[in-house]
Amino acid sequence: MLVGGCDAHRIDLSTMTMLKDNHIWACGGSIATAVAAAKAAGGFSIKVEVECQSLDEAERAIAAGADVVMLDNFAPEEMKRAARAIKDKWGRGPRAPLVEVSGGLTEGNVGAYVCEDVDVISSSSIHQGVKHIDFSLKVVPKKQGQGEKEGAGESLDQ
Repeated sequence: MLVGGCDAHRIDLSTMTMLKDNHIWACGGSIATAVAAAKAAGGFSIKVEVECQSLDEAERAIAAGADVVMLDNFAPEEMKRAARAIKDKWGRGPRAPLVEVSGGLTEGNVGAYVCEDVDVISSSSIHQGVKHIDFSLKVVPKKQGQGEKEGAGESLDQ
């Protein structure tokens, strides 16, 4: 996917803390408590992202210090209104929170979600449900006495 021009959402679980609804629930339903706990655990160098189901949740997440708000499963026009409201209130500069959209985006509908107020578009459709390539790898042991230079560059089909 990187070769095709996409970025990985996270390299691994240590590169960004992503708070989902179950994390918020575990913190008594408080977005602010969950963000504070994530910031305390991750330290100053780890970004915190909050998955949000409404503009209100996004606003609470940003107010609590979230670096990224993911507008998840929004209809395109609802998402555009929310993204615009966030950018108008919290700014568009390098210190402003990032707005990410996610949830059901595919090659066929992603165009409806593109707008100047969205920083990141996430879609799992580029790696889920993709037809696999059927190939095999056969390891052929060296023949006894075969030197390092012998066989270099030879086809495995020999």
